[in-house]
Amino acid sequence: MDVADSKPVEFRGSSLEDLRAFPLTARREAGHQLDQVQNGREPDDWKPMNTVGQSVKEIRIRGAAGVFRVLYVAKFADAIYVLHCFQKKTEKTSKADVELAAKCYRELLKELGQ
Repeated sequence: MDVADSKPVEFRGSSLEDLRAFPLTARREAGHQLDQVQNGREPDDWKPMNTVGQSVKEIRIRGAAGVFRVLYVAKFADAIYVLHCFQKKTEKTSKADVELAAKCYRELLKELGQ
């Protein structure tokens, strides 16, 4: 897939501001992983997040600065939608983070007429 084929990334809600708040190394890694998704590849470390919505995936970033997550959905033809970005502080993703991402997902589906 060449650059002309890559999908734009669209940030929903406060996800772009949240991502910008990540430490530099985590921010760079998130950018690299999203670039891979844009070009039709899977991120290096991810898992499905069906608790958020169908086809939602979680990019997992681990580093010296902590553990970070980027929740996105790439199944739509027009763009990759980043639903939520956050620093993970506990073993299990917090209910608040899951609910926030799920709300963004539901709003996105409504907008896209899904």
